[in-house]
Amino acid sequence: MKRLVYAAVLSFAAGQAFAADLPMPGPPVPPPAYVPIATVYNWTGFYIGANGGGAFGNSNWTDPIDGPTGNFTVDGFLFGGTVGANYQMGAFVLGIEGDADWAGIDGTTFNASCAGFGCETKSNWLATVRGRVGYAWDRVLFYGTAGGAFANVQASAGGLPFYSATQAGWTAGAGLEYAFAPNWTAKVEYLFVDLADASCPVGNCGGGLPIAPVATTVSLNQNIIRGGINFKFGW
Repeated sequence: MKRLVYAAVLSFAAGQAFAADLPMPGPPVPPPAYVPIATVYNWTGFYIGANGGGAFGNSNWTDPIDGPTGNFTVDGFLFGGTVGANYQMGAFVLGIEGDADWAGIDGTTFNASCAGFGCETKSNWLATVRGRVGYAWDRVLFYGTAGGAFANVQASAGGLPFYSATQAGWTAGAGLEYAFAPNWTAKVEYLFVDLADASCPVGNCGGGLPIAPVATTVSLNQNIIRGGINFKFGW
């Protein structure tokens, strides 16, 4: 019995000596710090917005009797509304966009072909329907765009009543858009618009008078530089 007691005492003493030789435990390891994951902006969604800017371009009047006036300058401003949708695939963004703008585009020439009376071309609205193809760097989107254009072309010579017709054409351009908030974007873009020629009758444009009354062909193209702001629905 004494031997068992002595053995237990010796084992306890040896354990205590071994424990004394071990290093002291270090401080507890803190949990890893939380690092938020940066989110990439998603351009997918429907949007509505407003746009506005300036326009400058050329008009030309031609008839078989008086000949062409040559290009003369038209300019002015425009503003209106925008609606569209985007779908993002990786860094590429595909979309469709339409807009309708009130316009104040006007220009007059006193070329000899106008017999000194003045040939005036105006446009008071413009609408486009375009596809968009873009490349996104997170919140920055660079895009090209092209599609159809429609505008009201008005023409008058020497104080005669204005002839007015809706002319279709095409448009193409490019732009840069930036998402400055989760659902808000701002853009700047350039569009070139080329409309089909209008045929202005003698009672409005005086073509060929007083020799032989003929209709006058009136051309109009525009360079548009405008900005816009859009609200995007969705994420």
